Amino acid sequence: MKVLLIKDVYKLGRAGDLKRVADGYGRNFLLPQGLAVLATPGALKRVDFIRTKATEQRAVINKEMGSIAEQLLKIPLVFGARAGETGKLYGSITSQDVVDEIEKQSGITIKRQLVDMQPLRTLGEHTIQVRLTMDLIPELKVIVHREGEAVEEINEIDADEEVNEVEAAETLETVNEVEKEVVDEIVEEVEVEEEVVEEVVEEDEKSDSDEETQIEE
Repeated sequence: MKVLLIKDVYKLGRAGDLKRVADGYGRNFLLPQGLAVLATPGALKRVDFIRTKATEQRAVINKEMGSIAEQLLKIPLVFGARAGETGKLYGSITSQDVVDEIEKQSGITIKRQLVDMQPLRTLGEHTIQVRLTMDLIPELKVIVHREGEAVEEINEIDADEEVNEVEAAETLETVNEVEKEVVDEIVEEVEVEEEVVEEVVEEDEKSDSDEETQIEE
């Protein structure tokens, strides 16, 4: 099926892009999540509008999320784990572990789907990415040490640099509101265009029907 993206979608495209996707992916994820609309004639006429709105939205979100990115970079992500002599963990550190630790230390709630990483299965220092936006992807350092052993170096957050939980929550709420407003506006524009197209089609069909009736008479 063909869809028109109305929001940026990681590894798929940016708002305003026309994409062919699997029916299940489109109907079960993109459409219900408000990430895309069906590529109807009416929707395609709104491509420029969607791209313009998306560019404006992207600028606002990148600015708002910039402060979140800075705060994330200050959080020491250190995990103790059981491991064998070779340094291989008996279990693993997952994206859920990471977001839980971030929330525990800062109060910032990040969806685990936004953490780009494979489960960590060895001791040592690892680098992961958090996809806050299409353009803002901070890289975070994760240290996994043997359980019961001291960590040689941990960058602790200074008292003056502690994460402001209320500010972070307000920033995320503002970003969500901006996204919802833009999506609602785009969807409304597309629906209005579809109604106009339907009216035109109905008028054409009525005219054809009247002409056929006159011919028969």
